[in-house]
Amino acid sequence: MRSGCCPDPEPGEDGAPGRHLIRSRHYKNVTDEDNNHVSAGEERDVPWVAITPVVNAIRVLERIVPEGELLFSSAHQDFSAQRGNHGALKNESLNRRIEDFVDWVNREAIAQGMPGQVVPEDPQGPVRMSRFRRSLAWHIARRPGGLVALAIQYGHMRTVLDARVSTGYGTRSRHGIHGVLDIETALASADTAARLRERLAAGEKISGPAARRALTAAAAAPRFEGRLVHKTFAKKAAAYLARDGLVLFDNPDAHLICVFKRDTALCEPAPDATAPNQYICRPGCGNAVRIDTHTVGLRERAHEIDQLADHAPDPVSRRLRRNADLLRATADTHDGTAQPSEALT
Repeated sequence: MRSGCCPDPEPGEDGAPGRHLIRSRHYKNVTDEDNNHVSAGEERDVPWVAITPVVNAIRVLERIVPEGELLFSSAHQDFSAQRGNHGALKNESLNRRIEDFVDWVNREAIAQGMPGQVVPEDPQGPVRMSRFRRSLAWHIARRPGGLVALAIQYGHMRTVLDARVSTGYGTRSRHGIHGVLDIETALASADTAARLRERLAAGEKISGPAARRALTAAAAAPRFEGRLVHKTFAKKAAAYLARDGLVLFDNPDAHLICVFKRDTALCEPAPDATAPNQYICRPGCGNAVRIDTHTVGLRERAHEIDQLADHAPDPVSRRLRRNADLLRATADTHDGTAQPSEALT
């Protein structure tokens, strides 16, 4: 990214401020008409939507470098090395700057009489650039629509357009972000299993074609105390997710838990997929299970749709009410078929 990559947006027709968009260049697989690599790269077709803290950070960097220069230009910012090159700062320099920033925050916190704002020492060592992948993986694995956010922010539109590619993250090798994503997905699955155990122990009932498998998966799932993740955990996480038919995936949008098994999944997973395509979850799938908590969510959503239908034109209103009726029917089916966990074991 270069200075000027995020201009202030023009107001919309209604006078409301527009969104800040970041435009940048990419270099991988950029070729000319003769299929020769273009070293200058080209501008991404899809810009990134920037939130306020990101815009503020860009404005600070633009005060440091000239117009059109790289925001993290080594020539203008690497004062210690004085290499005089024209590339971007390397990881070593950025890691050192993170350490310097933490030191500055701690000094200021003490000087201002705010010891509670001091950044504590991390038991896993200094914060490095590579560790920010964990934050990205958390948003992809834990947040609804995380895959769509990944596609928008990183330009991997194929992950949205092709379900068979999405589970493999562009079919790239399983290093870097893949390993971190496996870790976060495994932790999310373990959390789902823990919540299922707790709710069944509290008296909730379970229904669905995969109910028995869900109970087996929940009983066999590991219990994680804390969130300290060591280097060897990535391989363990990948092995955990590879247990076809015994891994639980929470799907809050569909109000169910998926006990993912490739052969019975209706979401068109790839032959080697270890996770469902949750954004195309389909009714009637043999991997679905529900507990009483899910029926509460189904009925609340049906009520919200009814309220929308009250203020929609007639054709749209009828479709909305049919959707609401389907959600209530799904909840009723659970109520009529659900059993306590003891009856299934």
